[in-house]
Amino acid sequence: MNRHLQVTKYAFFDWLSALLAWMLFYLYRKLNENPQILNHLNEIYDDRKFWFGIIFIPLFWLFLYVMAGAYRRIYRKARLKELGQTIISVLTGVIILFFILILDDQVHGYSDYYESFIVLFILQFVLTYTFRLLLTSQTVRQVHKGKIGFNTIIIGSNGNAKSIYQSIIHQEISSGNKFVGFVNVHDRKHFKMSKYLPYLGNYGELNDIVKEKQAEEVIIAIERSEKDTIQRIIIELEEANVIIKIIPLLQDIMFGTVKVSNVYHTPLIEISPDLMPVWQQLLKRILDVLASSLVLIFLSPVYLFTAIGVKLSSPGPILFKQERVGQRGKPFSMYKFRSMFVDAEKNGPQLSTENDPRITPFGLIIRKYRLDEIPQFFTVLKGEMSLVGPRPERQFYIDQIMEKAPHYRLLLKIKPGITSWGQVKYGYASTIDEMIDRLKYDLLYLENMSLSMDFKIMIYTVLIVIQGRGK
Repeated sequence: MNRHLQVTKYAFFDWLSALLAWMLFYLYRKLNENPQILNHLNEIYDDRKFWFGIIFIPLFWLFLYVMAGAYRRIYRKARLKELGQTIISVLTGVIILFFILILDDQVHGYSDYYESFIVLFILQFVLTYTFRLLLTSQTVRQVHKGKIGFNTIIIGSNGNAKSIYQSIIHQEISSGNKFVGFVNVHDRKHFKMSKYLPYLGNYGELNDIVKEKQAEEVIIAIERSEKDTIQRIIIELEEANVIIKIIPLLQDIMFGTVKVSNVYHTPLIEISPDLMPVWQQLLKRILDVLASSLVLIFLSPVYLFTAIGVKLSSPGPILFKQERVGQRGKPFSMYKFRSMFVDAEKNGPQLSTENDPRITPFGLIIRKYRLDEIPQFFTVLKGEMSLVGPRPERQFYIDQIMEKAPHYRLLLKIKPGITSWGQVKYGYASTIDEMIDRLKYDLLYLENMSLSMDFKIMIYTVLIVIQGRGK
């Protein structure tokens, strides 16, 4: 499989579709103004708007498609799903172009606007989806015939693994799984899967095995006696960019957890590595930058007031710097307005508690209204934090949390945030147990990440700040 070539094909035909659509739309507009324009083509060639559109409009569409994630997992496209994605992308793009380039044109009436909008949408959609449908149909046929495959590892070594393996390889239509081996969970004298696939090692070595075999899928097919290890397996795979599939139980089917896209394929529960669509990830970053910039500008008097208050409240620096662990375990420096006396941790790391004697009188006020956190907007601008995400912790406490809740590692998949679902529920944690209690809400956020969820958390955070309910 040549992924770069496949992406290039999609990008080229998307560019060509946008070029043809804009040329036809431009011609349609000119014909409306002057039905004899075809006899005077030089008027078109001399028009700067024509050449501007030829050069920049296709680039605009390519940028929009990249934002929408159109070129990710290029060999796993489904025709119906791509139909919906193309409709949404084209509708969004046409609305943007309409308001930027078309709305100020001179027209005879509002019906001309509606007509122009519909014509541009139809041209762009029909041309784009026609080429995409041809490319995707060709790819799907190759996958179904087994000519294109995805390296797949089975986790499991006995009856369930054997059953799911045989079910998949004997499917009437191939799902594209190219099995490279199996991994065991519990050590046994004999593995039933040894007759069918090479043994790759224990599940504790999964990350290294996935990298070595360049696996794209992992199918968890363990025995009932091994069900307690599923959580540990998923945690072990948290750094691997793979699709995880799990054989379902009867209750999973009854509760609607199992989703299939092909009636011939073996039903499995799929866990995608993509937490948010690409366009939402990009928009989340744009919102981080815009909101942080506005806060830094409009709250500058608050920064000044807080800085003066900290300086007058007790001897020491205005800002407090501390190393925290960020996305993918990368350490970074987090800044706060100092709310404690200097040398508050001279005896080692300590979590703050209610009526903590280390907190200055002014520190109590700024912690109540979360003013100590506002220097972190600079960290958001740097890209080390986000507005919303799990609160970053020190490695000292992460090690203790991991002993009781190893699934904490899952939070390191995303950027930490100034506020979080757990922060809204609990505020500052004063014990390791409180950190673990807060963890379940951060995991819920991880599994339900979306821009709408971010807005809800930010609204509740603002209410807490206004009401002074921070702790």
